[in-house]
Amino acid sequence: MKLEQMKIKELLDTSHTIAEKLFEGHEYPWEVLGDINGFIESLGASLPENEYKKIGKNIWIHKTAQMAPTTAMGGPMIIGPKVQIRNGAFLRGGVILGQHVVIGNSCEIKNSIIFDEAQVPHFNYVGDSILGYKAHMGAGAVTSNVKADKGLVKVHAEDGDVETGRKKFGAILGDHAEIGCNSVLNPGTVIGRNSNVYPLSSVRGCVPSDSIYKGQDNIVVKEAREVETEQEAPEAPEKGKGGLKVVK
Repeated sequence: MKLEQMKIKELLDTSHTIAEKLFEGHEYPWEVLGDINGFIESLGASLPENEYKKIGKNIWIHKTAQMAPTTAMGGPMIIGPKVQIRNGAFLRGGVILGQHVVIGNSCEIKNSIIFDEAQVPHFNYVGDSILGYKAHMGAGAVTSNVKADKGLVKVHAEDGDVETGRKKFGAILGDHAEIGCNSVLNPGTVIGRNSNVYPLSSVRGCVPSDSIYKGQDNIVVKEAREVETEQEAPEAPEKGKGGLKVVK
């Protein structure tokens, strides 16, 4: 995956997040991670009071959102329309949840933007990351956001490494990305649009759009599905042959 393919416009439809303006003026999605807190505080103050309620310090929750009573959270944070937050979720702050997002039981989220209709449904950790429109993480899948040596995170593109200048950076998931159960996305991972990661994977680097990650050296391009515009009527069975079609 080349650096050109990691630009915001290649990975994310920013019309599917209330944070659309945060991405303006930036080229790559990880560039906004350091600005999330300030953006929330600024945007939250302008949200309509008839739609959002403010609780605690800089936490804005849409009145249609559903939250389990066991949810733990700290600001700043914006929780959008019809979000579901289930038992034992821990939202640590710096979080923007789009409409119809699902945060499941025992999940932890911090300093991340979750686009509309994305799902983080069971035992997941998402830190310093961006999940695109309708992205989905299988049960137990996590983003690892700090390198073992505590060094600055790099993005490993085909045409060279990119310095992000960030000590904490988890992953970028393009729109419709699907992460298999119990997978680990190592620091600086980028998953392209419409791509799938097999369960139990440890992903380092980048997965191009429209691909399937089966292993570090086994990434295949998805085959395009042919859409049939017309469906032929089935042939009538021959007399005396029941419902079976006779092959001559």
